[in-house]
Amino acid sequence: MMDASKPGALDGVFVLDLSRILAGPTATQLLGDLGATVIKVENPKTGGDDTRGWGPNYAIGTDGKPTDLSAYFMAANRNKQSIAVDISTAEGQDIIHQLAARADIVIENYKPDGLVKYGLDHASLCAAHPGLVYCSISGFGQHGPNRDQPGYDLMAQGYGGIMSLTGEPEGAPRKVGVGSADVMCGMYATIGILAALRHRDHTGQGQHIDLSLVDAQMAWLINEGCNYLTSGKVPERRGNAHPNIVPYDAFETSDGHVLIAVGNDAQFVRFCDAIGAPELAKDPRYVTNLSRIENRETLIPALRPILMTFAKGDILTMLQSVKVPCGPIHDVAEALGSDQAKARGTVVDVERADVVEGHVRLLANPLKFSATPVRYDRAPPRFGQDTQAVLATLKSVTKQD
Repeated sequence: MMDASKPGALDGVFVLDLSRILAGPTATQLLGDLGATVIKVENPKTGGDDTRGWGPNYAIGTDGKPTDLSAYFMAANRNKQSIAVDISTAEGQDIIHQLAARADIVIENYKPDGLVKYGLDHASLCAAHPGLVYCSISGFGQHGPNRDQPGYDLMAQGYGGIMSLTGEPEGAPRKVGVGSADVMCGMYATIGILAALRHRDHTGQGQHIDLSLVDAQMAWLINEGCNYLTSGKVPERRGNAHPNIVPYDAFETSDGHVLIAVGNDAQFVRFCDAIGAPELAKDPRYVTNLSRIENRETLIPALRPILMTFAKGDILTMLQSVKVPCGPIHDVAEALGSDQAKARGTVVDVERADVVEGHVRLLANPLKFSATPVRYDRAPPRFGQDTQAVLATLKSVTKQD
């Protein structure tokens, strides 16, 4: 349970959020979870963040009608206040400048130079407020031949290589099932912001962080990226298999599929003994992981009919008993309803009086702090709900140096 008496790690930090969709909002939600005050600026001409309209799933209001709280929007916008401000007007720009004067952090995901005409770009705001940490997120970054191309998760996954590795060997390239390029970019943004904030606190100097979806996606090619850089060989799609570990895959049983990940040679011996095929562990073709990689095309077909003779519950129990890594393949309901998820508090209910159930159900932040726990103080906001309250403070609150 959340202990509201404990401080957040970022209590006192003020974030001005000019971002929308997923990458930027992921970063600002993380900062809000850690205790920062986050003011989300939304465009009154469009009804706010695009994802408010990305149905079909919405929180239902007490009037029985769908609200503007789509499931997609709620996934990345808790612990924020929403203000409706038209930054294309002089009045709107003045409001942003006043908020920036109080802010520690500004984050935006407009196209490069998209805020220059409003005087809200990093050069303008950082010149006026030298201690400001200003994070820009875009599809391809602030420079490079593709800087002016729009940034969407699908395009980043395609351009950055991950789709070429996802899917069955003989099938079409596939994107990851969720917006992973966006989310990972948001996480990198959070790390960069916190590092820049520490630097600012030591030196008084802010800085500009330039981050792109494609850069972030390429960075988490991890072992496959380094496999290519080391060997010069372009990695192949392998479905659920692993390029550097064999066997490591999804296997069909008599009543469903299981995951088996044999991480070393000792585990392979125990695995073969458990499934009644000790001869495979003695076969020179399979004795070491390197030899198993070289001979995966004969080993995996040999294993599949053996595993088909077991029920999935039985094979999991048996392999777990001999300490061979294995596990089920859950659907989303099974994952979020599992005993493990319940024990870890993976789902949280956050109060929201204007919806039918009196709360919205959200995915929890996975961080577990002993002294500064994650907070869930604010449900995702309705569009512009905090405009008057926030603007009323501009005359009375000044930035604390």
